[in-house]
Amino acid sequence: MTGFSLIVATRGRTTELAAFLDGVVAQKRDDIEVIVVDQNEDGRLVPLLAPYAALMPLTHMRSGIARANHARNLGLRQATGDLVSFPDDDCLYPPGLLDRVAAAFAADPGLGILTGPAEAPEGGLGSGRWRQDAGPITAENAWTSVIEFNLWLRRPLALRLGGYDETMGPGTPIGSAEGNDLVLRAVTVGHRAIYDPALRVIHPDKRLSEVAVARAFLYGRGLGFALRRHSVPARVWLPFAIRPLGGVALSLVRLRPRDAGYYAMTFLGRLRGYVQREATAGRIRPAITGRASDPS
Repeated sequence: MTGFSLIVATRGRTTELAAFLDGVVAQKRDDIEVIVVDQNEDGRLVPLLAPYAALMPLTHMRSGIARANHARNLGLRQATGDLVSFPDDDCLYPPGLLDRVAAAFAADPGLGILTGPAEAPEGGLGSGRWRQDAGPITAENAWTSVIEFNLWLRRPLALRLGGYDETMGPGTPIGSAEGNDLVLRAVTVGHRAIYDPALRVIHPDKRLSEVAVARAFLYGRGLGFALRRHSVPARVWLPFAIRPLGGVALSLVRLRPRDAGYYAMTFLGRLRGYVQREATAGRIRPAITGRASDPS
């Protein structure tokens, strides 16, 4: 039976985390462990997690470093499941999600990574641009095929890749695209990664929200950095540069200055990330040593 390790980096959320854990319980599988890496400065999660510890194997780790990828890698070191994933603390698993993931890996022993899109709580696709066709992930289509909370890996592969790049992601100046980077580091050395548009995880759609506007530069910088790191051709990266400028113009015509600010900061962030010279380094990272013995 396939075992899952769900590694949740969390900070500042309680009711959302409880809703996620309720969704995990509702998957009705007995091969799930949840590793919560708590970056809060207080003990708010202790009473919240206690009831769930009686329902599933649950590890509560503490981290004084408020960086999502640092927390994810801490959890990865403790994981024991055959498959690992890194759900956000405000996402939800629809019924049967884990059954679908397990079936995909069982049917294809050569599959290293499986991904799917975000679904908005009200239905339909959520934040991001998503390709409609299923199939292999490449350096050209990874940008419409990957989101961190719907990314599933065989644990030995995640360890060999060195986990997430801790200089990227929330809590760093390079605030996004760490999932794209992780997948492409695997694909670059010959591992198979597949995108399934029907494999959806529910997540709040934050496009053009106050949160999105505040993070636009950092998130844009992450995408530009990853595009440069993986040397994608101009036909791939150029649309990511042009679209925000179109968004600025259209928002100004519609008298939406906040939206125009979001697109402007997205453009500047992508430009800043792309011109970073150090972006081209780091494609190969040292392996992480896991808790249990793993095949080479």
